[in-house]
Amino acid sequence: MIVKGEKIRALREERGYTLQDLARRANLSLSYLSEIERGSKRPSLKTIEKLAAALNVPRAQLIEGDVTDSGLSLGDKIRIMRSEKNLSLQELANRAGISLSYLSEIERGTVYPALSTLKRIAEALEVPPTSIMGQEGSLGHKLKALREEYGLTQAQLANLAGVTAGLIGQIEQGKVQPSLKTLEKLSEVMGVSPCYFIMEPGAVDQMLSLMNPELRELLMHPNVQSVLSLVCNLTQKELQFVLNFIQLFKRSDLC
Repeated sequence: MIVKGEKIRALREERGYTLQDLARRANLSLSYLSEIERGSKRPSLKTIEKLAAALNVPRAQLIEGDVTDSGLSLGDKIRIMRSEKNLSLQELANRAGISLSYLSEIERGTVYPALSTLKRIAEALEVPPTSIMGQEGSLGHKLKALREEYGLTQAQLANLAGVTAGLIGQIEQGKVQPSLKTLEKLSEVMGVSPCYFIMEPGAVDQMLSLMNPELRELLMHPNVQSVLSLVCNLTQKELQFVLNFIQLFKRSDLC
């Protein structure tokens, strides 16, 4: 996939926006937007959506080319590949042996299909399964995409997190896996939970689909959601303390 930097610039100028104007409207850094327009940076789908909204155009108008090596979500890749082959939702669903509504949910990103379903969709599109799945769920990919959206260099992020720029580069390239302590530092700097980096795309939806209705309802309860939010931000030591406390409580007469 190629982001049309020159198209973004042309649309911006058509509307009489300066770089600063568009950067403010899209909530991006000025330097990052400038690099996107020059083609030296490849933005994530989230950034493309911000730009499309700020320019009031469909996001498809800002991209072109191969979608297999991109920041697009699985659903977006399937939708673009389907459109390129001039297949309707119904036609692709029939070829893959799944329902129209299920395929629609996959494309919208509201569900994450099983690997067997992905293989059938890939076969129906006549592409390798890896072309659809890609690396969008890797920790390194998520870190790089988030860093670039904040307009930070590897050195700047490293300085804020108290680690070396070399380590940031190795994490983004998938050469090393950060320790929990490093992941917590990076999460704090980027303003996200550590769970953001380690959860696979659609993993929550996939787990929920395997649960019975009663358990799903329990997990959706506001009190349970509050507990889960707190757990995501616990250190390894704190999490172990909570687990030990639960085990002790279950063995007591209070349970």
